[in-house]
Amino acid sequence: QVQLVESGGGLVQAGGSLRLSCAASGRTFITYNMGWFRQAPGKEREFVADIKWNGGSTRYANSVKGRLTISRDNAKNTVYLQMSSLQAEDTAVYYCAASSSWPSYDYQYWGQGTQVTVSS
Repeated sequence: QVQLVESGGGLVQAGGSLRLSCAASGRTFITYNMGWFRQAPGKEREFVADIKWNGGSTRYANSVKGRLTISRDNAKNTVYLQMSSLQAEDTAVYYCAASSSWPSYDYQYWGQGTQVTVSS
């Protein structure tokens, strides 16, 4: 069992930056591949980025390439999403998730989400 808790969301002006964190409980964090997703008002949840258990591989949605960076610190049981050059279209609730497979298409555990609001 893995419990995930996101933090770091908030209100930021367009062009600004935020760093989201996702803290995981349990000693098995290192065995999970981790992903970030987001859901904007009135839209379906969409994939943002994911990272392999050892940090050796990452993938990004085309809409965020070059602006968002996923990373992880297995010693701290934490995955991060560094967000820069934020745009109004990035406004959403951001969720982290854990998957036992790679590439990750099936996520077994989800956090509760953290709100990111970008003002234009």
